[in-house]
Amino acid sequence: MKDLSIFFSPAEIPTEIKEQSLGNSIVVYTPGDFPVMKKGGVALIHVPEYRGIKNSNFSTQKEHFRAHLYDLHPNVGWDFQVYDLGTILQGNEKSDTWFAVQSVVEELVKNDIFPLIIGGAQDLTVPLYRGYKALEQMVNVCTIDNQLDLGNYEEEIHSEGYLSHLLFDRPCYLFNCANIGLQIPFASNAEFDLFDKLYFDVCRLGEFNADFKKAEPHLRNADILSIDLNSIKASELNSESYLSPNGFFAHQICQIAYYAGISDKLTSAGIFNYFPEAKPGILSSLTAQIVWYLMDGFAQRKGDFPVGSKKNYTRFTVHVESSNEDLVFFKSNRSDRWWLEVSYPGQKGSEYERHHMVPCDKDDYERAMQNEIPDLWWKTYQKLM
Repeated sequence: MKDLSIFFSPAEIPTEIKEQSLGNSIVVYTPGDFPVMKKGGVALIHVPEYRGIKNSNFSTQKEHFRAHLYDLHPNVGWDFQVYDLGTILQGNEKSDTWFAVQSVVEELVKNDIFPLIIGGAQDLTVPLYRGYKALEQMVNVCTIDNQLDLGNYEEEIHSEGYLSHLLFDRPCYLFNCANIGLQIPFASNAEFDLFDKLYFDVCRLGEFNADFKKAEPHLRNADILSIDLNSIKASELNSESYLSPNGFFAHQICQIAYYAGISDKLTSAGIFNYFPEAKPGILSSLTAQIVWYLMDGFAQRKGDFPVGSKKNYTRFTVHVESSNEDLVFFKSNRSDRWWLEVSYPGQKGSEYERHHMVPCDKDDYERAMQNEIPDLWWKTYQKLM
C-alpha cells in the first residue's frame, strides 16, 4: 500500500480511556507511528475542510467526537480492526484538501479497507466519489439530506450544490443517486424534474417516517453514503449551528447508519457538516454514535449480495401481463432480503454488471403479483438501456 501518512496529522487521543472500551482496540496514528492496515478494516478519517460552506468561519481545530467514540464499547461479533488515521492536513486551497481525500479513498477502497470520513462541508462527497475513478467502476451514491444539493454546474462547487458536478465529471461513473430525507420546501421544481429525467430516487422524510422499508433498498444499493447532519432536527442537536425545525430524530439517523453499514455493497461513507463545538456536547456524542452504528452494521454483514451462484437464494418469476415482462426476484435464504433482476444488455459493457441486481422488498414482489411493474425496475431498465 502507498504511504498515506503524508496526508495526515496524528489523532488527538483522549487522555482517559475506559477499560474494555472501543478506545482500547482502535489502532491510532500517533507521531512517528502510522498504522499498517490490513484488508477488511474500517479507517476513521477526520477532514475539517469548511471552505465549501458559504460564509463559513468555523474553526478547523475543535472536534470532540473521538472522546465520545473511544468511550463506547464494541458490540459482540466485531471481528474487524478499526484504524484512526487522524486528521487530513488542510491544503492552501480547497482543491489541495480534495486531492488528499481522493488519494486516500482510492488507496483504501482498492485495498478493501472501508474509509469513514467525519468531515466539514458536504461537498467533500465529490473527492470521496472521485476516489473510485481509478477502479473504473460505476457507483451508486445515497445522500441523507433534507435537500437535493444539485446546484449549478457553472457555479463553484459548495456544500448545497455539488451533485451536478458528479454528473458532469468525465468520465462519469455515477450510475444512480438516491436521496433519503428530502423536505419538499427545500427542493425546486427544476431539481425534481432533473432527478426524474435521470431516473434517480427520492424517499421523502414523510415517506421514511411512515415506513422505513421505503428507504432500506436505497441504502442497500449504495456504494457511497453521504450523511448531512443538517438533515437532523435542530432540537436533537442542541447547537446554534443547526436551525432546521424538522428532520430525522437521533435514533432514526443511527438506524439509517446501521442499515447502510450492513449492506455488502457499501464501501465508503462520509458524515458531513459536522460543525465544531466549543466543548463536548450532544452533536459530538451523536456523531460518535452514528459512527458506532455504522460499524455495528458493518460487523453484521451477511455476505449475501447476489453475484455469481444463486444457490443460496429462492427464485421467483412473475409474468406481468400488462407489459408482457417476466420479472425475476431473488430472496436470500440467509437474511430474507429481496433483489429484483433487471435485463442487462451485454453490449453496454462489464461496468454495468453490478447494477442489474436491484435491492427491493417483498412489497415490490407482491405488486408484481398484482400486475404492476415496480418503479425501481423501470428506472434501472432505462439507465441500463
